[in-house]
Amino acid sequence: MKSTRYTLGLLLVIYVVNHIDRQVMYILADDIKRDLVLSDGQLGFLMGGGFAIFYACAGLPIARLADRGNRTNVISLALLIWSAMTVASGLAANFMQLLGARIGVGVGEAGCTPPAHSIISDSFPAERRAIALSIYQLGVPFGTLFGLAAGGYLSDVIGWQTAFFVVGAPGVILALVSKLTLREPERGRFDGDATSELESIGDTFRFIARLPSMRHVLIGSALQTLFLAGAGAFHPSFLRRAHEMSGTDAGLQLGLVAGIAGGISVFGSGWLVDRLGLRDARWVWWVPAIGALLSVPFSIVAYTTPSAHLAVAMIAAATLLNHTYSALTHAIMQGLVRPRMRAVMSALALFTMNLVGFGLGPILVGQLSDHFGGGAEIRYALVALIVFVAWASVHYVLGARTYLRDLEAKNA
Repeated sequence: MKSTRYTLGLLLVIYVVNHIDRQVMYILADDIKRDLVLSDGQLGFLMGGGFAIFYACAGLPIARLADRGNRTNVISLALLIWSAMTVASGLAANFMQLLGARIGVGVGEAGCTPPAHSIISDSFPAERRAIALSIYQLGVPFGTLFGLAAGGYLSDVIGWQTAFFVVGAPGVILALVSKLTLREPERGRFDGDATSELESIGDTFRFIARLPSMRHVLIGSALQTLFLAGAGAFHPSFLRRAHEMSGTDAGLQLGLVAGIAGGISVFGSGWLVDRLGLRDARWVWWVPAIGALLSVPFSIVAYTTPSAHLAVAMIAAATLLNHTYSALTHAIMQGLVRPRMRAVMSALALFTMNLVGFGLGPILVGQLSDHFGGGAEIRYALVALIVFVAWASVHYVLGARTYLRDLEAKNA
């Protein structure tokens, strides 16, 4: 038990570092835009397209390696790569150099979550998997908290280049700790009669394609990520432009929103579903569907109010509701596949979330912001993306309809 708690704790710390290195770019965006003379469209590509395309494409072959070999080695090497490339981001003197560094961060980060999901799923039984994955997913709000808060302060005090150095360097040390102490669990130990043989890529994709609920969870999570990635990338710019906040204030307030509201949402949804799921397993779908739909009016108010305090409060309320999908959609997908498919399944999920979500979300906000005139008009670009959250909730409801049948098909 102690070893599984340590494994989960270390993976959580690694995921926090993962998101610190990703999120710090968001709070530094306006300073980078000024110094490198970039448009919002170019910022969107740096925070989304360029990063996400390589993240998504590298994920599947890395996940295949994790399903075939030692998952802990994959995570340790990936951590070393993305941390080093975060440091390299601080050396960039133009758009192309920074793009190259962000691509390197994306390739490195692609080696984190698929093997981590697989390790967690082999460390905890099915009835505890949602809460375990929820704890791991706390890396998103906690990493966002530290990345935005520290990045905003460091940018104001020592500049954006040095900020990249400061947040990237600790990951190099953590990679060594991971290599020396992270242990590989037995594959499929909690999956009964499910086969532990390595599945071919073709068999894995054909297996996934047969499950209607899998299609809905992939589409729904990608659509919701599109909004959250696009909004998250430009929330700091929105507060700095529309409400004239400093980088320190915007980073601290958004970081606290992500860390507190996001943390409660991610952990609380896993805790709630582990209990409601004892009566009906479909609550793992219904909770994110309800949360996504209820978040819509709060998001609209957040981007249209003239009050900075109300804007932050409404972003917090929306975050509390629309982040319930984070761990639950991964729990759905991990539960629907066989043990030797898990890393590839996670990579496929991240492929869709990152290519559609992180790939398109920031680009759409950036292009729409340029279209509306840039500056404070970025609020209209953010409002335009809210429709994707409501659309996602429809797919969660539809996926719940075939979920129980698809669970039975896993071992057929």
